This record gives sequence, structure tokens and C-alpha cells, in this order.
Amino acid sequence: MAELTIKNASIALYHYLCQNIVGIEKHVKTLRMMNTVRDNLQSNNEWTYITSGSFGEGLLMRGSDFDVMGVVKLIEVCEDTHIDFNADTIRFTMEMEDTQAGFTKLRLVYSNDFNILKVCNEIGGDFYFSNAFKQRYSTNGFPTVHGPCLSDDAGIYDIAYCLHCKSWITPANQWVTRSINSWPRSDVKQAIVKHGVLFVPIGVKGSTQEELEWRISFSVGEKLLIYSFTHTQLLCYALMKILLKDVIALDIDCKELLCSYFMKTILFWICEELPLSIWKPENLISCYMRCFRRLIYCVEYSLCPHYFIPENNLFGIKIHGKAQKLLLNRLYILNSYGWHGILLSDQISSIWNVLPSDISKATSYCYANNVGRLSNSFLFACDIIRTFDYLLEKCIHQVLSSKSSKIRYLFTYYLSKFCCKSERFLPLKDTSCNKSIYKKHNTYISTLLLNTRHDAVSGWLMLALLFYKRKKYNTSLRIIQYSLLKCTPEKLYQFMHFSDIHYDLFDLHVFRNMHTVQLWTFLLLDLMYIDNFSLHPDELQMEEKQVIPPIVYAYFLRFLCHYHLKNSKQCWDSIMDLQLTIEENYFIPSGLKGLSYNILGIGFQMLGDKEAAILSFMQSIKVYPNEKHNSAFKTLSFIN
Repeated sequence: MAELTIKNASIALYHYLCQNIVGIEKHVKTLRMMNTVRDNLQSNNEWTYITSGSFGEGLLMRGSDFDVMGVVKLIEVCEDTHIDFNADTIRFTMEMEDTQAGFTKLRLVYSNDFNILKVCNEIGGDFYFSNAFKQRYSTNGFPTVHGPCLSDDAGIYDIAYCLHCKSWITPANQWVTRSINSWPRSDVKQAIVKHGVLFVPIGVKGSTQEELEWRISFSVGEKLLIYSFTHTQLLCYALMKILLKDVIALDIDCKELLCSYFMKTILFWICEELPLSIWKPENLISCYMRCFRRLIYCVEYSLCPHYFIPENNLFGIKIHGKAQKLLLNRLYILNSYGWHGILLSDQISSIWNVLPSDISKATSYCYANNVGRLSNSFLFACDIIRTFDYLLEKCIHQVLSSKSSKIRYLFTYYLSKFCCKSERFLPLKDTSCNKSIYKKHNTYISTLLLNTRHDAVSGWLMLALLFYKRKKYNTSLRIIQYSLLKCTPEKLYQFMHFSDIHYDLFDLHVFRNMHTVQLWTFLLLDLMYIDNFSLHPDELQMEEKQVIPPIVYAYFLRFLCHYHLKNSKQCWDSIMDLQLTIEENYFIPSGLKGLSYNILGIGFQMLGDKEAAILSFMQSIKVYPNEKHNSAFKTLSFIN
């Protein structure tokens, strides 16, 4: 009877994770495909970009950051110096004699660029690559050194600049022949070995040669291993991450002792030991508890062998003494609860209350919950302005040549995202001949029409903006009206709460058969991204980058058109529609309500209603009382 209860609980937990946290297999595969397409587009002759971390593995989980690895193509690392010579490549060789397992020093073998010596340390006539080279890429957007990465101020985005060795290395040779079980498959192993390894710029903390040491990274191999997971294995991985972030980390003394990488490593070892037949939905809890108890064992003995190089103990000097005792005590207490310990996470605790009993509705719930989240996978670590022509050509080639409809849809989506940034380098002011102006105008229209393929509304508003800036207000009004007609109750937008309408909608056969990108085109209302460039109205020139709900933008742009056409009644109608939209929170994320009131206040100011303008700016301050980032404070001081 107890066994039956655990099996039922496992199946319930499996469905809950699919519906609320991880997504079904189709969702995970779509996210991975998006990452692959984006990485392909970002990579160029100098850099290969690889989305890594949870997001790169296909997991969109609470608290996860966005990790990217930038691999330098012009620098190559080798273990054996007897390799093919390439005069255009800077080459380093590995030296591991006096380094900890899993780390190496990199000695310069050849370079035709003497600037490389600026980031090398000379020892006994040889030059060793300093891992401080990552600081050369520090920018205002990524000013903080975080381990081997550079991070943004908010700590959400990490990018690690690393090096590549195209061949497999000796310290990891035993992994190739170690496992005789069904996981990982031989084709997965071959793909991992074929890729080689990476080197990230960080040494062993406290080492006398810390600045010259590089950590050997198997990030791509680990990513391929997780791609080979069954969905049950992936959900078990998600449970281990939730256990770490939501349960173990609640104890302040244990918060910094463990990391997600330890959980991943433990799961790899368990997967290698167990036959694939075990990893079924009805065994999810049993598999999770096996991983949890292995974690306790590792902490007890302060031993967590690296999956590829077991001689590298990941716990090292970190889990010992008082820290080890505190952590063990916390784990023993959790183990006393059995599998119910995971219910201490607020993400899991409501499982019995919200789990839909109908599988059809469950799938609809999962779709509605994840289609909007997937749209947040944006273009990252890529200078779109500088490389637009290259990316445009690459996108078009892939759209025309790919046999897979899913791949074509994804490349079309990214092509549309590229085009939504393109207006900033297409100047509106042109003093050349009429023929040149006509050509540029047509280029604008073509580019902005491509921009309509990643959501339902924002692309059309950008087209309306073009005609507004050209003072073709009536044409702009017709496009705006078309955009507003698309703002219907079933549409999706970021951070929204879903209604029964959405669950019923996703249960329809027509939507279930659509690819994710198709769904975005029909249902998604993407935000309008505003900064100081020519296409946006002068009345909306912001001091810093802003995002505006598309419906707010549409009503304000409609107001501006009627204002310039001197249509007094329609001006007031547009402002009243805008005010009602804001007050009713219609398609407005809560974090953008303050900015929406600012825009309303600008409209009242233009109409000469000073009192209504002041009330709007005051309401903005009430909703968003941040003097640094809310311009309503400054505007009110000017009015007063």
C-alpha cells in the first residue's frame, strides 16, 4: 500500500512539475532549440557563443540567472604540441604538473600578435596566460567580476570568456571507457569527446599561482548529457535545484556551502549507475530520494568527485569543520521528513491544491504558463547594431534553406527581433536626392514589416510610428486602429495571471498544433522598448531606456496623431481611453503602471489641463515612488 502511495505521489509530482515549473518535453525542446538558434546567430568569425547554465539546459526556473560562454576562436589550447600549424591562431599548451586536478596553466607556444604578451606573466623565459584577461572585456553593462564571469549590476546575467581545446584531454580519458550502463549513450559520448573541452579564467582559491590557473570546463559536454536525459531525469534535476535554493538555503549558515553544480554532478553519477528503465514518472520520488541521500553521503565524507575528472574533489576545503557539521545537521533534519521535505519549498507546497485532475487541461495549463515565459529569451551578448547586415544575411539563408519548419519559424522570429532594433541606424533625416529618400523609405517599410513576426502588436506599432514621423497621420491612425483591434482578452503579456479563457484557448486543437513562434504571432503582446533614437515621438524621448505596454503606446500615439491633425474631440477621446486602460490595468504589468501614468500626464499637459496632469504625475509617484528612475518627480518640480 505504501509503495502504491509513493507511486501515485510520484506521478502527481511529475505532472505538477510539468505544469508549473519545468514544462512538458515539448516546451523544454523548444527552449533548447531557441538557444541553439540564437547561439548560431550570435557566433561569428571571432567568437562562438554558447548559452549555458539552467537556461541553456532548457530550464526556466525561478532565481536562475542567464549564463553565456564566449569562446575565443583566435586562441587555441592543445595538450600535445605536435599538431597542425596555423599562423593565424594564437596557441597555448597545457601544463598540469603542479596544479590541482581539474586545473591547468597555459603556456604560450606561438603568437603572431605581440599584444597577447600584455596578459601573460613571464616565468623562466616562458609566458603563461593570466586569467585576469577576462577583465579586458569589462564594460559598463558588465562591470563586476563574478568568479570566471563578468556580471551585470543586478547579478542576473553572467558571461564567461573562455578558451577551447578541440581534442579530448588525458585527465578525462577514463570517463570514455568507465560506464558500461545504458547512460550515457555511445553517440552522446562521441559528441562530447569530439567537441573537446573549454578553459575558464579562474584558479584555485588561495593557490600561490591562482592568477595563472585555468579551470578545465566540460560545460558543453554536461549540456549534451542533460539533453540526453529522459524527462523524469530532468525533473529530478529540477527537484535537486529546488531543494538547494528553496529549502537548504533557508538556513543562513548553509546558504553559500552548496551550489547547483554539485547537485548536477551527483545526478550524473546516479544516472550512470542506474538503468534507464528506472527513470519513469512513477519512480520520480524514489530517484529524487536516492540523489538526496547521495548528497548526504558526500557531505559526510567531504567528497564530491568531479564527473569527468574524479580526482578533482569539488568539496575540496569548502565542506569541512564547523561548516560541514552545520550542513549535515540541516540535511539530517530534512531526511527525517522523507520526500515530504521538498514540500518546504513554496514552489512545491501547493501541489495538492492546484494540480488539475484532467490531463487535457493540465497540458493547456502548461502551455499558457510557458508560452509567455519563452518569449523572454532575448538576443544576448550580441552587438546587433554593428553586425546587423551579417545577422540578416545569416537569418534569411537559414529561413530559405532549412528543411525543418520549426527551425524556419525560430529563425524568422529572431529575424523579426533583429528588425525591431534596426530603426536606430536607419536615419530619418536625409538631405540627399528624392530618389535616395524614396529608397530609404521603402527600406524602412520592408524592415518594419519583417518586425511584425515576433508578436501580435508591437511590430505594427513600429510601422505606425514610421508614418507618424513622416507626418502621414491618417495612415498611422489606420495602422494603430488595426493594432488596437488585436488587443483582445485572450492575448498574453509578460507577468500576467492567466484566466480560464487562456486554459480553454490552449485546449483548442488549432493552438495545440501550432509552433511556439506561431502562437506568439497570434497571442503575444510584446513590450515597446524606448530609448533616445529618431523613430520614437519627441514627446516620449526618455532619459534612459524604458519599456512601455503596447496598448498604452498605441493610445498615446493615436492621441498624438489627432493632436497634430487638430482633431480636438478625438484627442480627448484617446486620452480618456488611455486613462481608462491604465485604471483598469488592461494589459499593463504592475511594474509599468507608474510609467503609464507619466505618459498620461504628458497628454494632459499637451492639452493644457494642468490639474489633470499633476494628478497623473502624483499617481505615478504613488504607484512607483522611486525618485531616481521615475521622471514624474522632476516633471512635478518643473510644473510647480
